[in-house]
Amino acid sequence: MEDIDAWDLHRDGDWLVFSARMPGRQGARSFRRPLAGGAIIADAPGPVYGILGLGGARAALANDQASEFPQHILAPADDIGAVGHAGVERAAETAALEPLREMTHEALVAETLLSWQLEKFAALPLFVVRAETDTATSAAELGRGEAYENLLVAAANLSRAAASLGKDARIKAVTLDFALEDQGGDALAYRDGMLALMRRIEEGLARLGYDRPLFLARMESGTAELTGAAAIEGQWELAWNHGDHRLIFSAPGYMFALDEHDRPTPEARREMAEMSAAALAEGDGWHCPRFHLAELLPDEGMKAIRVVARAMGDLVIDAEDPLGAGKARGFALHGAENAVKITSVDHDPKDAQSLILRLDKAPKGSDLRLAYAYGAKPRPGAYPANCGAVRDGWSHIAATGRLLHRWALPCLLPVHPGGGADAGA
Repeated sequence: MEDIDAWDLHRDGDWLVFSARMPGRQGARSFRRPLAGGAIIADAPGPVYGILGLGGARAALANDQASEFPQHILAPADDIGAVGHAGVERAAETAALEPLREMTHEALVAETLLSWQLEKFAALPLFVVRAETDTATSAAELGRGEAYENLLVAAANLSRAAASLGKDARIKAVTLDFALEDQGGDALAYRDGMLALMRRIEEGLARLGYDRPLFLARMESGTAELTGAAAIEGQWELAWNHGDHRLIFSAPGYMFALDEHDRPTPEARREMAEMSAAALAEGDGWHCPRFHLAELLPDEGMKAIRVVARAMGDLVIDAEDPLGAGKARGFALHGAENAVKITSVDHDPKDAQSLILRLDKAPKGSDLRLAYAYGAKPRPGAYPANCGAVRDGWSHIAATGRLLHRWALPCLLPVHPGGGADAGA
């Protein structure tokens, strides 16, 4: 301990406990280290919390930076770190923990939660994080692959680590990041595969003694090259039909910046984590605005569409349009046999969670569908190809300095003939 500014050393079973001034924002406080050697761990109050992730290749993306709370956010000590095994081998069983070498989404969520705790002088818990991925090309395949098995090993290692500290283990959330990797081409198959995956995760965690987890996901809206994948529609199906699973979509993907390789920038990954942390703090009550009904209005000569949403507050049409959605605010009409333009998007004066889209002519076609932040062609200067300008009134200033909002989720809705101005309200 001669290289550490430590004091008040004493033994606690197999641990050396001491107060110290260590790197990180946590300040001087109590830490512990195994007598047999190993990582220094925060002597934190309460249970050990796990934030575990499962997904495709994008789920393994990480910021190449050190943790701001290096003794409070750790990973299983198998020399793999927070990014997991990528499906190439089975994870090892261990009770030991080690510091992080990079900051995955799960690690950034834990860091955000700790930052908020520090700001309000509240207790700083101990987090264990791990994201497991593989090369699955469908949601059904992901539920049968090595990543799923390694997720359960990570959960078991969380229990082992907590027991070695004399604490309980609790899973704060399981993040799901698998949409653009799905190549099945069937929205309902994607939805059903994700439902089966969540059920299998719940059953596996129950065998380890855990409660039903909260699942956290982002609703992807595609990239400049991928604008109309069936999995994007399948995610909307999940938003409305996820059974009794505790599933939250923290944010739509279109609100985050992508680099030249269509990957979230390091700043965007931090903003993603802040949205996930905000959703996690809110719990099951969190949801972004979701459009669920689109109908032509006869009393407008079929030259207007009312689109109805469910949201946590009144809908806001952002006049500044920070994402560059354009005059149609991210909406587009598909399937019209005559060229139809959306001329304006306004609030429905009779319903704060509905919008009126006015058209330049009555559309013709047997398969009319209204898209929001979905299926658009790339436009120069647009944020991503698919984006929108509709949100609710929630806002948060991120650590990056950017103002974050709870933007509406992408959708592709059938357009029904309406029964008048009050239909569907």
